[in-house]
Amino acid sequence: MLIKILRAYLGPYKKPLAVLVVFQLLQTCATLYLPTLNADIIDNGVVRGDTGYILRYGGVMIAVSIAQVVCNIGAVYIGARTASALGRDVRASVFDRVQSFSSREVGRFGAPSLITRTTNDVQQIQMLVLMTFTLMVSAPIMCVGGIVMALGQDVPLSAVLLAVVPVLGIAVSLIVRKMRPLFRQMQKRLDTVNRVLREQITGNRVIRAFVRDAYEEGRFRGANTELTDVALSTGRLMALMFPTVMTVVNVSSIAVVWFGAHRIDSGGMEIGALTAFLAYLMQIVMSVMMATFMFMMVPRAEVCAERIQEVLETESSVVPPVKPVRELRAHGHLEVRGADFRYPGAEEPVLRAVDLVARPGETTAIIGSTGSGKSTLLGLVPRLFDVTDGQVLVDGTDVRTLDPALLAKTVSLVPQKPYLFSGTVATNLRYGNPDATDEELWHALEVAQAKEFVQGLEGGLDAPIAQGGTNVSGGQRQRLSIARTLVQRPEIYLFDDSFSALDYATDAALRTALGRETAEATVVIVAQRVSTIREADRIIVLDEGRVVGTGTHHELMDGNDTYREIVLSQLTEAEAA
Repeated sequence: MLIKILRAYLGPYKKPLAVLVVFQLLQTCATLYLPTLNADIIDNGVVRGDTGYILRYGGVMIAVSIAQVVCNIGAVYIGARTASALGRDVRASVFDRVQSFSSREVGRFGAPSLITRTTNDVQQIQMLVLMTFTLMVSAPIMCVGGIVMALGQDVPLSAVLLAVVPVLGIAVSLIVRKMRPLFRQMQKRLDTVNRVLREQITGNRVIRAFVRDAYEEGRFRGANTELTDVALSTGRLMALMFPTVMTVVNVSSIAVVWFGAHRIDSGGMEIGALTAFLAYLMQIVMSVMMATFMFMMVPRAEVCAERIQEVLETESSVVPPVKPVRELRAHGHLEVRGADFRYPGAEEPVLRAVDLVARPGETTAIIGSTGSGKSTLLGLVPRLFDVTDGQVLVDGTDVRTLDPALLAKTVSLVPQKPYLFSGTVATNLRYGNPDATDEELWHALEVAQAKEFVQGLEGGLDAPIAQGGTNVSGGQRQRLSIARTLVQRPEIYLFDDSFSALDYATDAALRTALGRETAEATVVIVAQRVSTIREADRIIVLDEGRVVGTGTHHELMDGNDTYREIVLSQLTEAEAA
């Protein structure tokens, strides 16, 4: 998976990579040439006392060193820019894919895991690419070149390399093999820490209300400890790797000095050649250490790549139409025909053969017990998920064939749990209509019974709103969410239990003002409160995913036991009449 991602996202950067490889090749060649120059100066300059020779070749060494530094700076600069660009592109791809997901796919991965995959997982791959460009490209050149140059200095002494390189390779391979499953476990436990932390931040009020601080501290401590244990196990293996490499390096250096001294004593080798051989040995070992450092990062990056690819390869259950319909002839007619919906792997469907008709200028209400499928039915219209059987038609056209932008413009949903984005009151209200004027915003707030409290906020329309709208009450969030939909002015309004946090007086005033504002539009309301929907033109009763009754309040009171039971659980017989 890692190779697949790198191949796909590094393709546009072939030219910078080619320049980077040239820079790395030049700087590695310069690095390899310096010990040979040093040996030459020792043997032909220092030993013979030729100062002119030392100065001439010393100048050459300085020039080679400057070229090495310049090439290294260029390689690191290009590598850093390319790695950052790759991280940006992968994050953008993951974000775009997640944005296309329906509620089903988001629920499958979970928000904490998707956040980790988009941030930490991408960062691990980006770091691997950066280290590859700055270290790994030069490491094999350095290793092979060092061996060749060492052979050029003294062939018999090079036999030491035959023992050093395989021992290093085997030691590194054994350690890396044990690290891979630990890195996979680390990413999963990082997901768990993110999930627990997210739950505790989001549910802070509930935790305090039930005085569960100690329990939640224990949950976080447990998740944190599990992550720490895996990180420590990984750290121990990392700590073992460098001493292992350095032990092999030091032993091999002792062997080179020992056998090299005998070679010099017998006249088969010059002092400068031994110095150069030791330098090449260190270069070979350093290249192996660079590769070792890379091998420590590769297992974790591979795990992260698999997690990212899992997101990228997941197709949304809500597929955009190939040839979308971009224009509707009628306006605001909504029909659901024989709609079924079943979650993947579920034994029973949530909705079964549901029929519904909602016309412009009418209010259609949906009521039923908890879990009867009311919110699911409403979610089918804006394509939060698609029917598994049947059709949802807007103005006679299946919503699955509509252009997403046209569907969003025609249908607007006020969800059961209203969500406000960080920003201001104005930026939230203009979310569906960026061109709305301040007058239109104040009008929408007035209809939604939110004008008074917004005027009381410091800054009015420019008053800050925290992420999720946590700095306003639940009822205020609902009213701002309704005002946001009114600013958009769609042809079909969907209210999913959007009045539950309002008191009866505000509820009544809002419904009255809303009735005037949406007089020519199609309105569908899901509600638990009978008083909210009793005046609807049509009431649909759901029970266990099936439509068990359709009619007005009085018709259903007379002929539908399910509706009558719901009403009498909230109102007296006289009030219901």
